[in-house]
Amino acid sequence: MSNAVIPPPLGPDDLGPDTAPVAYETGGPDGAVAYVTLNRPDYRNAQNSVMTYSLDAAFRKAVDDASVKVIVLRANGKHFSAGHDIGTPERDFDTYYDNVATLHWDHTDKSGADQRLARETEVYMGMCRRWREIPKPVIAQVHGACIAGGMMLAWSADFIVASDDAFFSDPVARMGIPGVEYFAHAFVLGPRRAKEILFTGQRFTANQALDWGMVNHVVPRDDLAAKVDEICEQAAAMPLQGLFLSKKAVNICEDQMGMRNAMDSVFGWHHYAHAANAEDGGDSLGGMDAKSMKGAAAKSSESEKGKP
Repeated sequence: MSNAVIPPPLGPDDLGPDTAPVAYETGGPDGAVAYVTLNRPDYRNAQNSVMTYSLDAAFRKAVDDASVKVIVLRANGKHFSAGHDIGTPERDFDTYYDNVATLHWDHTDKSGADQRLARETEVYMGMCRRWREIPKPVIAQVHGACIAGGMMLAWSADFIVASDDAFFSDPVARMGIPGVEYFAHAFVLGPRRAKEILFTGQRFTANQALDWGMVNHVVPRDDLAAKVDEICEQAAAMPLQGLFLSKKAVNICEDQMGMRNAMDSVFGWHHYAHAANAEDGGDSLGGMDAKSMKGAAAKSSESEKGKP
């Protein structure tokens, strides 16, 4: 583990337009839009627990603000998010934080599968489910890389607006693991596309994501913020009750189609894979780290470019 000093998560009162690893500000008509910004650009907005809990505080602040009717999730730097933090100096998987998404025991005094399950139930599955149920519309404004855990953040939003330079992937099958913890793949992509991106680990473009129904709009990078603001203005003109109940209605339909139960089942297989990796080689990530995952993705991308 690194000796880096890891700051505590931000609370609602700590957040501001320049705070890190999450920034917060309001704007739009009558302050009706909350802008929640991932602000860890030096690490491509990789999500350690400090970012996760700070992000939750920002959403909490937006929900509690009666003036806010729409929330935008966006990012500073070149990329939306490179996914879960599996290798920066501020990786903090063994640090204790008060649970807010689930009622579970502390993972830091556990080991092996018990530790992984306790932590990931809270910071991955639990947080994304909590954010999916935010009673106000959430728009993910995505540019650059949106990888693995980055897709979990975007998928927990109500819809996605992407720039034409955005790209997506869930390459964790390279670790012997069946996709990220918040397993919405078959619902947001359809089963055949979901299998394709998992089986190959390859990136797909914003325009492909649009064609497959995963994103709502793709616009030039310079027009991304303006497009999101345009949608926010339209949504903010609606009554908050109508927005909340419409969101609830669609989420209920997804759950009735089996998304929540399917996710629970796959989460179990996800942790089987972690345990099998650890038993086989002592590493729950199957010997992969951020560098090797990036290298494998680059190699795959070059191979794809070489095809006729």
